Amino acid sequence: MINYTKTSLNKIIEVFNESGYIVRFEKGNFKSGYAIVKNKKIIVVNKFFDLEARINTMLEIMDIIQVDSRILTNKSKSFHNNLVKSGLVTGIGLIKNEEE
Repeated sequence: MINYTKTSLNKIIEVFNESGYIVRFEKGNFKSGYAIVKNKKIIVVNKFFDLEARINTMLEIMDIIQVDSRILTNKSKSFHNNLVKSGLVTGIGLIKNEEE
């Protein structure tokens, strides 16, 4: 499980940042609550979401975007692996090290 805290949100954002994505919280007309601009690697999440909705949205996005574990720091890699083990993230989009 994940604690719905600002620290957890920051850890999720850090995984995206290390994967080359820019995460922004802005107002917009999003049907799903977020937009992904893949060619620019930008993720825009509805800024009016509360903390729990932001975290759930970011976890949903993490299932869509490929996370390259080869470029993550050990701290972020461990956090992401815990999300996968807990079932919050499928890990389908994960690019793994060859030695893993």
